[in-house]
Amino acid sequence: MPSMCRDCDTIVSDFAEQCPNCQSYRVVSHPELETLSIAHIDCDAFFAAVEKRDNPELKDKPVIVGGGKRGVVATCCYIARLHGVRSAMPMFKALKACPEAVVVKPRREAYSAASKQIQEKFRTLTPTVQMLSVDEGFLDLSGTTRLAGAFPAMSLSKLARDVEDEVGITISIGLSENKFLAKTASELDKPRGFAVIAKSEAVEFLADKHVGFLHGVGKQLAKKLERDGFRYVGDLQGSEARELIRHYGETGLWLHQRSQGIDNRPVRTDTIRKSVSAERTFETDIRSYEILEDRLWQVCEETAIRAKRHDVEGSTVTLKLKTKDFRTLTRSATLSSGTNLANALFKITKPLLAREAQGDRAYRLIGVGLSHLQEARFDNRDLVDPSVEKRAKAERASDAARSKFGLSSVVTGRSIKLAAEKARES
Repeated sequence: MPSMCRDCDTIVSDFAEQCPNCQSYRVVSHPELETLSIAHIDCDAFFAAVEKRDNPELKDKPVIVGGGKRGVVATCCYIARLHGVRSAMPMFKALKACPEAVVVKPRREAYSAASKQIQEKFRTLTPTVQMLSVDEGFLDLSGTTRLAGAFPAMSLSKLARDVEDEVGITISIGLSENKFLAKTASELDKPRGFAVIAKSEAVEFLADKHVGFLHGVGKQLAKKLERDGFRYVGDLQGSEARELIRHYGETGLWLHQRSQGIDNRPVRTDTIRKSVSAERTFETDIRSYEILEDRLWQVCEETAIRAKRHDVEGSTVTLKLKTKDFRTLTRSATLSSGTNLANALFKITKPLLAREAQGDRAYRLIGVGLSHLQEARFDNRDLVDPSVEKRAKAERASDAARSKFGLSSVVTGRSIKLAAEKARES
């Protein structure tokens, strides 16, 4: 089993707990260390790390990056995490858990500059880099050994030291042969970590983990799985794919694959968009809720089409309205998991519209946006409204027909109604 020192790059052919050259204990060992090439890299407590880098007085203090008392925690350092502070926690709860914390307002320009430096270093190893956000990304180092003069794990180890020395922050690395396992590995040894999971050991490694350990399984889905008798990943591994599909639709196939450590997604070099949206300005101001609801469906459908075209889904849905006097109103809702389905967008934004489209107020524009995007995966079954799965399948079938025969090949009754109204107006 080869071992590699992360501090001096010494390679030992056998398992080693300590480097024989520099005596460092930062040694990573794995049977497939010299062959794996898909990496997930995550900056450790990125915003807080930049703040500590730029202000050494904060080095040994618990730091929270976020807004005022009514805001939320954007991120926090590992010292603050020891007190129970977490990202997205309301600020008043964070300060109650850690009263001595130093609260710092976000400095987006500083974070962007540091992110740019890190991405440039990623691309010195390989052009196949997929950034997921400002502080994490996937790298595919396949075929780089000859050019770099080092196998991927060694190149990544040197990268970690370079980032720490030149950018002033630390990173954690997960190495495997697919994105799911690389992402899983990067969470095992934080901060300043380096962990390896090969597909050959994935089933055994995952078997005793709680289903919520699988990246992409949120709290609601985990609860549903537990109620159905799937408490551990091993319970999923023991079920046939067809059984999981019967219970959970397309998500069942996804669960089957991930429980086996299977992930066929390539590392994409195109950047995932931050948001997708669609909006329409009316020829005349609209007061009628019924008419606004019809227009809402149109922009939901257009937003869904654009999201699918870019192969993304989002967990935050925003309704945009502009009054006749050009005042803009936005109302948002956040989901437990992402979607790119028109029906789902409409279901979420319809009550938001109902609360605003009351009285005599007239509107000149309506729009719907989808943000907090990620790569699209399979549909999640709605645990509150099971019929969403049927609607999702119908919408997917409509998408397939439109792709083959044209956009006008499948239209909804509401779309036909709107087309007829437009024809009468013209």
